[in-house]
Amino acid sequence: MTRSHAIASASRFVSLEGGEGAGKSTVLGALAQALRDTGERVVCTREPGGTPLAEEMRRLLLSAGDDLPTAETELLLMFASRAQHVQRVIAPALAAGGWVLSDRFTDASHVYQGAARGIDSDTVTALEQRFVGIKPGLTLLLDVPVGIGRARASGRSHPDRIEGEQDGFFESVRQAYLARAASEPQRFRIIDATRPPAEVAEAAVAALNAYIAALE
Repeated sequence: MTRSHAIASASRFVSLEGGEGAGKSTVLGALAQALRDTGERVVCTREPGGTPLAEEMRRLLLSAGDDLPTAETELLLMFASRAQHVQRVIAPALAAGGWVLSDRFTDASHVYQGAARGIDSDTVTALEQRFVGIKPGLTLLLDVPVGIGRARASGRSHPDRIEGEQDGFFESVRQAYLARAASEPQRFRIIDATRPPAEVAEAAVAALNAYIAALE
């Protein structure tokens, strides 16, 4: 992948965003199946992570230990992981004509490390331009109120470091996601994730199908 300071939109790249307990994993599976049913090649991945090295960075980022990362360290580790992810997984899959579905991408850094951690947006954008250079053609925001999402996530046996944040942190995340969706309506589709999982997945597949139809 050549280095560029522009952020190019990739039409076959779809990201899922949302707060804790939004149900991204279920939706990701439904989207992948819908695409495969039409004969498309699909790569499903996640952030942080997606490659062996990036998964090691994920472990560092999400572990709750004595030496916790600062906001700046968290941001830089996220982008180190993302740079590896883009060059080793996302860009090759797109170049081969496949679809890429990612559980989170750079929008997550804008809201988690940017809005919620207090790092200015220009810093996040500069890293995005320099080390990522690509954005999804479609982003599905699975929106759920913090209380509902947190109640769902509380059933997980081993919450990670970020899942252990307070409600105010996650409210900042939610509002920042909604603000990003409002600022880029051509890319974002907001899905009401308070509904039963099957209905949320159905709405997400419908949004994907409408997006594909508009590309043709």
